[in-house]
Amino acid sequence: MIDFNKAPCTGKELAYMQQAMANGKLCGDGPFTKKCSAWMSGTFHVNHCLLTTSCTHALEMAAYLSDIQPGDEVIMPAYTFVSTADAFVLRGAKIVFVDIRPDTMNIDETLIEDAITEKTKAIVPVHYAGVACAMDEILAIAKKHNLLIVEDAAQGVNAWYKGKALGTIGDFGCYSFHETKNYTMGEGGALLFNDSKYREKAEILREKGTDRSKFFRGQIDKYTWVDYGSSYLPSDMNAAYLYAQLEMAEEINDKRMEIYDYYREHLAPLAEQGAVELPFVPDYAKHNAHMFYMKVKDLETRSDFITYLKENGIHAVFHYIPLHTSTAGKRFGRFHGEDVYTTKESERLVRLPLFYNLEMDQVRYIVDTILKYKGF
Repeated sequence: MIDFNKAPCTGKELAYMQQAMANGKLCGDGPFTKKCSAWMSGTFHVNHCLLTTSCTHALEMAAYLSDIQPGDEVIMPAYTFVSTADAFVLRGAKIVFVDIRPDTMNIDETLIEDAITEKTKAIVPVHYAGVACAMDEILAIAKKHNLLIVEDAAQGVNAWYKGKALGTIGDFGCYSFHETKNYTMGEGGALLFNDSKYREKAEILREKGTDRSKFFRGQIDKYTWVDYGSSYLPSDMNAAYLYAQLEMAEEINDKRMEIYDYYREHLAPLAEQGAVELPFVPDYAKHNAHMFYMKVKDLETRSDFITYLKENGIHAVFHYIPLHTSTAGKRFGRFHGEDVYTTKESERLVRLPLFYNLEMDQVRYIVDTILKYKGF
């Protein structure tokens, strides 16, 4: 069976994890944590980058730093992972879902403004598949209505919008380093922001409500409990695994792009025949080959196609079940306007295997198998 995903491995991970053990500091904010943060700050040109235990926790931190209060409303697409909404629900917010664009599967920027009320506090664009949302339009709306922007860039590490790294454009950006992502630490994430006014509060929040970060920098002679907080620091062992991949980020990206481009080139005839739709990348976006998906005719076709691939030794998957249709989504949110595309497009989408250690002969087999399918 060709797996849908395997966590990338560059060959240096074990050596770096052993080095972390030898350093004698396995807890958070060790040497490798600092190296990862510095790498991202420098590569993505962002002032502050805090490694976290997950993108979920990065989103929770962003919601707290955005001062989301009970009764506030937060606008986002329903076509996203549950963490996007959960982080704000935990603060007592009401989630306002709007429809997506069928071309990029991102939030439809033209529908956001109509969903704004006097209770709206933030907009959460989700950069699906590492393809940027229309950020200029979203930034203009946020500025006009004095709203914060929290970028869910879980899938957008090393992807760009008009030369700016995803996750660095809004007020806060949230990355994922889960094992399904381009670069991984098993479980992990990062919170990014440029405005230094958030730094101290973010550090306190991340360090269990203490001013411990100041203590380690020698700014104070002891640390104490000063505010609300939790434990959002990953182990330096996890960061060591991640740093081995960040050092080879471009090599990983190049391999993923090779797989992506092969899929696109060799499946193009199916798209030209109108049998399937392939991913669309706007001119303003530079994607990161996070995923390659196909959209088939309908839900029935998708189910049959996935079964066909499985019978031929290929593991393909779909996602997401739109949040507004879920039990919690109905309880904690509402869909503004008409669901023209969110549900329909979600039922057509199939993700193909794409990961760093996937062999090209396996990719060729996958394509050949797809081209033999008679059910489109």
